[in-house]
Amino acid sequence: MAHEKETSPLTQLLREARAGDADAGSRAYELIYRRLHDAASAQLRKGASGPATLTPTALVSEAWLKLSTAKFEINDREHFLAVASKAMRQIVVDTARARLSGKRGGDAVRVTLSDDVPTDDLNVDILRLDEALQRLEKLDVRLGQVVQYRYFAGLTEEEIARLLGVTDRTVRRDWRKARAFLHAELAS
Repeated sequence: MAHEKETSPLTQLLREARAGDADAGSRAYELIYRRLHDAASAQLRKGASGPATLTPTALVSEAWLKLSTAKFEINDREHFLAVASKAMRQIVVDTARARLSGKRGGDAVRVTLSDDVPTDDLNVDILRLDEALQRLEKLDVRLGQVVQYRYFAGLTEEEIARLLGVTDRTVRRDWRKARAFLHAELAS
């Protein structure tokens, strides 16, 4: 599996871009754009209410800009998706904060914690979700990572398992635990 990571087209393009090939950066963006756009669309569709100030295209573009100006090294496709999920989370939270401060709380971004897994469709404010997720990360880093990768980047259980070096079954169990924690936190 490690050999696959080393030879994936995205990994190769990221290495070339890091070595100074500007064209490789553009090709990497083209290669990963659809995946990030689909994740952004799903995330924003999960419950954004009120006038949309953040489109999937804008979210992907902002995340790419943030990643392309970062001073750290991205190792492979999975690492890129992990970092992209963190960037997208930060952008969504920052946008929610800006909307909240601009409207004095009257236009908070709402999200739904359902992604084809049966839930009670509990709608929550994205800022409360972020705070609850930060508390979860303090208790169990991996549970927080599972939520971030699944919710903010739209990664599959298999992709998350590869990224974290655990089994698919462990990811499913972590997802259930994390959702239970978040539902309890957000219901209080």
